[in-house]
Amino acid sequence: MMTLSDIELLCSDLLREAVEANLARHPEDIALDKRVPHASLVATQVKYLQRAARKLPQMYAARCIIPPRAFEQSSSEECAARKPISGSSVVDLTCGLGVDAAALSRRFERVVAVERDEVLAAVARENFSRLGIGNVEVVCCSAEQWVASCTERFDWIYVDPDRRDGDGRKMVCMEHCSPDVLSLRDRLRQIAPRMAVKCSPLFDCHEAFRLFSPCRVEAVSLGGECKEVDIYTGADADTLHAVALGLGEQAFSRECAAAEPCREPFLPDDGWRYLITPDVTLLKTRRAVESLAGAAAMWSAAGYAFCRELPQGFVMGRVDEIADIEEYRPKLLRKRYAGVGVEVLKRDCRLSVETIRRAAALRPGGDERVAFTDIGGKTWAIRLK
Repeated sequence: MMTLSDIELLCSDLLREAVEANLARHPEDIALDKRVPHASLVATQVKYLQRAARKLPQMYAARCIIPPRAFEQSSSEECAARKPISGSSVVDLTCGLGVDAAALSRRFERVVAVERDEVLAAVARENFSRLGIGNVEVVCCSAEQWVASCTERFDWIYVDPDRRDGDGRKMVCMEHCSPDVLSLRDRLRQIAPRMAVKCSPLFDCHEAFRLFSPCRVEAVSLGGECKEVDIYTGADADTLHAVALGLGEQAFSRECAAAEPCREPFLPDDGWRYLITPDVTLLKTRRAVESLAGAAAMWSAAGYAFCRELPQGFVMGRVDEIADIEEYRPKLLRKRYAGVGVEVLKRDCRLSVETIRRAAALRPGGDERVAFTDIGGKTWAIRLK
């Protein structure tokens, strides 16, 4: 665990220079190098700065202080910047490393960032200074204490509840997280008319409507992985949004009935030329079939989509050309791909990737790509061009 003494050392010219001088080295080599002052601390900072280069590029560029646990639990800068809220003032009840507060500082005139851990509060203050952010006030106390004593009104409240218990186990239910937004909800409404809540990517989008209706609910993905589910209260009506950063987004009405998967028998030689892998947020919002209706056919709400012509217009997902489709036969695959690397893909398939690899003796690699899915009680192998 990082201490206040560690923060003081990392703010010194000696260790800032040491971190910079060793930034390209392997952290284990740094930790064993007796020439490096406070080698273990420098090695840890180098390790997490190297990891931050992709997830937190602005913090990396500013050489911010990155405590390990805070890094693991933080939003990516890309996800933080996406949140569609702005105004005069906002309070971030769960500051942590400060990634979300930094993003909010560009959308609001004033940000109050509440952090219960004194070490993280000190880290956040130092990081905002290194980032050149001057409109964020860091308050070191618990969210519950701050809420109880607040006498101001804000435009928005932002909260990313801690989703780990005392033993480090991950929690999903909102009432098990800290702070408990549900128990504080009435008091929070007195402080701000609108609230943004970041939830686990495992959180049920439709549960948000039961708890906060009317609200806007977003499932957000980055690089094909669902990163978070965000709830925005104060909306005029319930809306559901699938947001794929870098690709685009689609909005759906809560009341709109989800389209049914195709009920016709699946014929592998029925002219299928393209395979669509719907973005994970379409699966998360249960709108994949609806999103692709008219452009492609899906035999399950969590599987692949097939089409005969290249889809025109916006498609929220990956489109691959199909080489051939055949029923899954391990012996045939073993013979066809002997000595060839195969990237195994799967959607809505009863078999695990490891089971497929073992049964068909498929070597890892990217020479060939084969997608597997279950339709009509059979497993199909779809070779992609």
